[in-house]
Amino acid sequence: MQSTALLSSCNGRSIVFDHQPPSAPTIRDPSRANLILEPRFKFRTFPSSKSSSPPSTSTSRHSIAISRCLWPSKGPECPPFVNSTSRVGTDVWRLHCGVSTNTFDASEGRSLRDWIELVGEVISTAFPIWVALGCLLGLVKPSCYDWVKPKWTVLGIAVTMLGMGMTLSFDDLRGALAMPKELISGFVLQYSVMPISGFLVSKFLNLPSHYAAGLILVGCCPGGTASNIVTYIARGNVALSVLMTAASTVSAVIMTPFLTSKLAGQYVAVDAAGLLLSTLQVVLLPVLAGAFLNQYFQSLVKLVSPLMPPIAVATVAVLCGNAIAQSSSAILMSGRQVLLAASLLHASGFFFGYILSRVLGLDVPSAKTVSIEVGMQNSVLGVVLATQHFGNPLTAVPCAVSSVCHSIFGSVLAGIWRRSSPSQKLE
Repeated sequence: MQSTALLSSCNGRSIVFDHQPPSAPTIRDPSRANLILEPRFKFRTFPSSKSSSPPSTSTSRHSIAISRCLWPSKGPECPPFVNSTSRVGTDVWRLHCGVSTNTFDASEGRSLRDWIELVGEVISTAFPIWVALGCLLGLVKPSCYDWVKPKWTVLGIAVTMLGMGMTLSFDDLRGALAMPKELISGFVLQYSVMPISGFLVSKFLNLPSHYAAGLILVGCCPGGTASNIVTYIARGNVALSVLMTAASTVSAVIMTPFLTSKLAGQYVAVDAAGLLLSTLQVVLLPVLAGAFLNQYFQSLVKLVSPLMPPIAVATVAVLCGNAIAQSSSAILMSGRQVLLAASLLHASGFFFGYILSRVLGLDVPSAKTVSIEVGMQNSVLGVVLATQHFGNPLTAVPCAVSSVCHSIFGSVLAGIWRRSSPSQKLE
């Protein structure tokens, strides 16, 4: 028997149930619900850490394990919090909730950390705008990026990957065993649809060798971390999104150099060994280091984690803008061709990612997730690899333009899917 709990209010990360704190939730007034949690509930009582508690109510806090978070199609919106909660199992998240009666309002003041997290969420949600502005600045005023040196690009992507690793734990890797069909399907589509699309688009548009190599390179890159946010907005399978990003990122050490050398080798000389070493340094090691910190130094991760999303967004914007600035004059002459190529690449990724997922038997939320994961690449990794291992600076241009294209496409698609998702029935 599945049960459904309705929340009376949600203030940032403070959740208030519309019921007394007995062993099971009860539905009071569905019109007041901001969030629907279903269907697993596991209660554990902790000592209250709040100095102020609701009157005539047991002063306790509960950790509630849930299998899904569903925003209703109507009603007030609340700040997203799923990415900041802890995973307790496959598709199950733990929320730290304050419990109250109807007479208690959870409009408690925000701490400095809450404000930092809120600002970070706002900045992260607007990442397509920041990336577009960074690229535009590099196009109209390239001198703004004269301070960006190769060592800073490597450090920037490494810090971004470290931040992603901090959102993972070793339990996440074990959780992949519970959804092998979805994870394997997504992995295969990630490293087949985009690399092949990059190759075919390059042939179809007859791109110059440097642009073709860059387009294929970004097609062979792993999924981007921004896909997790977009999946959440689209009401997809967030747990699957995180696992797919982690799996494709870790395997990029082998897959990205191998596929790039096979598909782009006919255009330019590809240093597969150099790509392998760089991917190991800027992707695998930082991700594993972040997961290690999250597993064994949670207090440190809790301290710095609110700062990681805005740092990652700023890094992506600067690196993409710098790639544009390095070849601004050439881009002004042939920018339309690169923009068209990047648009076709990501449109094919989103389209075939969804269609083929459904053909393979995945449900709609999982198919949405795979589509977003396939369509959104780690373009900034492509920028770094192109800058380091390809002689022509124009090779990095498709990677930078790709970042803008997949961010905009993904955001628009998420909005469409969010509005078209059927409303959930209360049981």
